[in-house]
Amino acid sequence: MINFINNCRIGSFKFTAIFLLTIFSLSFVHAADLNKGKDLFKANCATCHNKNMKDKLTGPPIDKGLADWAAYPKKDLYDWIRNSQALITKGHPQAVKIWNEYKPVVMTPFPTLSDADIDDIIAYCEGVIAGTYPPKTDVAAAAPGAAGGGETASNNWIYLAIFGLLGVLALILGGIARNLKNVEREKEGQPVEHKTIVQLLTSKSVIGVVLFALIVLGSFTTVNNAINLGRQQNYAPEQPIKFSHVTHAGINKIDCQFCHDGARRSKHSVIPSTNTCMNCHKAIKKGSTYGTQEITKIFASIGFDPNTDQYIENYEKMSQKDIAKIYKKWIGNQYLTEEGHSMDAEGKEFVKNQWDHIVSSLTNDHKKKIQGPIEWVRVHNLPDHVYFNHSQHVKVGKVDCEACHGKVAEMETLRQYSPLSMGWCINCHRDTKVQFNENPYYDSYVRYHQELKDGKRDKVTVADVGGLECQKCHY
Repeated sequence: MINFINNCRIGSFKFTAIFLLTIFSLSFVHAADLNKGKDLFKANCATCHNKNMKDKLTGPPIDKGLADWAAYPKKDLYDWIRNSQALITKGHPQAVKIWNEYKPVVMTPFPTLSDADIDDIIAYCEGVIAGTYPPKTDVAAAAPGAAGGGETASNNWIYLAIFGLLGVLALILGGIARNLKNVEREKEGQPVEHKTIVQLLTSKSVIGVVLFALIVLGSFTTVNNAINLGRQQNYAPEQPIKFSHVTHAGINKIDCQFCHDGARRSKHSVIPSTNTCMNCHKAIKKGSTYGTQEITKIFASIGFDPNTDQYIENYEKMSQKDIAKIYKKWIGNQYLTEEGHSMDAEGKEFVKNQWDHIVSSLTNDHKKKIQGPIEWVRVHNLPDHVYFNHSQHVKVGKVDCEACHGKVAEMETLRQYSPLSMGWCINCHRDTKVQFNENPYYDSYVRYHQELKDGKRDKVTVADVGGLECQKCHY
């Protein structure tokens, strides 16, 4: 390259050559993709790092980390992310400093991340720290119920009013018909009929109207209750572990898709496995509200000994008596440390009560052993004939979790926020604006893209791209 420039003896040509070579070089500079960086961060980094980038979680805050690594060549940061232990072994000062602060928690190695991938992650993190990502929009398309709490007003009073009016109308028409009949009978010289209120209310016509109304009302109630079966709004069952979304999603800002990682890539959002819990709770062993009581349930279900920080060998074959010794020891030691008491009668009762609660939470009539998966109680449920795909909404549609599930970060006990009815879904599809911009999934809708460009339409809704077709949800 230098020889090429030196050989350009004419000044203007030499300048042009330098300019063209500079442009040529810049064309190979990686342009950071913040959206890709966000996906990579969620898939790899959100396990241990707080997504607000400023607070500690299992790992250090990102903003301080980036500032500290800025004093070293960028290659060192790449090496640290790909294999932190190798850099520690070499004695790198920043690597050793972080290790001394956070050991024995080992940073997961990411050898498959390219330089470009890491640059995308860093750019995303810097955007969040600076407050420039995500970019501000004028109006955010929200699903029905997202702002209004998801509650639906009852229309039962309307039906009752209609039935009442029909009943009154029937009595009035019956009275008019009777009077006309009496006038006719009087003209013909026949005796006029006079009925009491009791006789009127017990007449065949009134009884027929009442029976018809009861049949209609009963049929409506039966069908309506059948439609609502299995999707009770505000349903909030007690779980085997008192898991607080306020603590995890609210205070610690853990991303929804870290625990429910199936939401972006499959039909189901998936119930987090105990291994997912252990990503953090191998280091965080006591809760802020319940101390050892709830987190010890996680340890007991998977066979992790918090006394030694090791998984227990042949845990599946251990008796409940032997298991109790391990976790009672842990609970007792923490009680002594926190309270500063000796293991007197009160302390022994504390340990016994906590262990009994753990056993009752992890066992039931169908699951006799403590060991094994935690049996969470399902909150959201759709009928078998309904198809719903989380990835279609989360990954493609870019719908926020709160649109359907409400402000989960404010729920101490998770509840069903939305009605999840067919009407609720259809109204969402009618009103929700499709995010066409920079979304390759919708590239095939050429006509809509052109109409948006020409100003012939200002939005494309889910209904426009087939969101109201029956077979999309009922296949």
